[in-house]
Amino acid sequence: MILRGAPKSLIAGSVLLLGCLFPATMAWIWHGGHAPFIDIPNRYAPPSLAHPLGTDPFGRDLASYVLTGAFNTTAIALLSVVLATVIGTILGLVGANGGKRGWAVMSATDLGLAFPPILIAAMLVTAQGASATGEILAIVLFGIPAQIRITKQAAQSILVLDYISAARMAGFGSVAVTIRHVLPNIAPILIVHASTSLALAILSEAGLSYLGLGAPPPQPDLGRALASYQIHIFDHPFLVAVPGVTVMVLVLGFNLLGDGLRDLLERPFARNEERLP
Repeated sequence: MILRGAPKSLIAGSVLLLGCLFPATMAWIWHGGHAPFIDIPNRYAPPSLAHPLGTDPFGRDLASYVLTGAFNTTAIALLSVVLATVIGTILGLVGANGGKRGWAVMSATDLGLAFPPILIAAMLVTAQGASATGEILAIVLFGIPAQIRITKQAAQSILVLDYISAARMAGFGSVAVTIRHVLPNIAPILIVHASTSLALAILSEAGLSYLGLGAPPPQPDLGRALASYQIHIFDHPFLVAVPGVTVMVLVLGFNLLGDGLRDLLERPFARNEERLP
C-alpha cells in the first residue's frame, strides 16, 4: 500500500539496496566491523551451509567478508556525501547571493574542479598515510565543487522570482530569505543530487581502496577485496565476481533511487502546472 503509485525506479532501487544493505548491516554487527576469522586449512572451500559462498584464500567466509566490506564502503560513501552536501550547500547559497564572498566561493570552486580525486587522495596519503579519514576527505573535496554549482544554479532560479523581491521589500535580509524561501524550494533538487552522488561516492571509495589509498588492512572493503582477489580471476573467478557484483548492485540501487526520487518529487510541480489557466 505504501509503495502504490511510487515510481518503478524508486521501488527497484529500494529493493536492491534493502537486499544488499540489510544483510551487510547484520554481518557488520555480527563481526563487530572486523574481518571474519582466518582459517587457512579451510581456504577455497566450496559453498556449503556453513559458508554459503565458500571461503577466500585466507579461509575467511566470503559472504561475511564481502557483506562487512559493503557496509564499510557504504558508510564511508554516505558520510562523505553528507559532509559534501552540507558544506557545498552552504557555500553554494553564499555564491548565489553574489558579492565579493560569492565571487571568492565560485573562484575556489573552479579551482577545486581542476583537481581529480585520485590526485587529492594521493596527496593526503603522502601527508598522513592510507586511512579512511584521508579517503573521506578526498571524496568530500571532490564532491563539494559540484554541490556548490548545483546549489547556486538552483538558488539563482528562485532568487529572481517576484515573491523574493517582495520578501526583501518587507525587510527580510539575505540570510532570512535564503532560509525561509530559497532552501525549502531547492531541497528536492539537493535530495536527488545527494542520492545519485552516493553511487559516485561508492565507485570512488572502491577505486581508492583498490589502489591502496583507503583504509589499511584488515578492515574489510570492497575495493581491497577486488584488489586482493584479482590474481584468482582465472582459477577462482567467483572470488572476483562476488565483490564486483556487490559494487554494481550498490551503484545501480542508488542510481535507481535517485531517478525515482526525482520523478516522485517532480509530481507536485507537474500538478501545479496543470492547474494553471
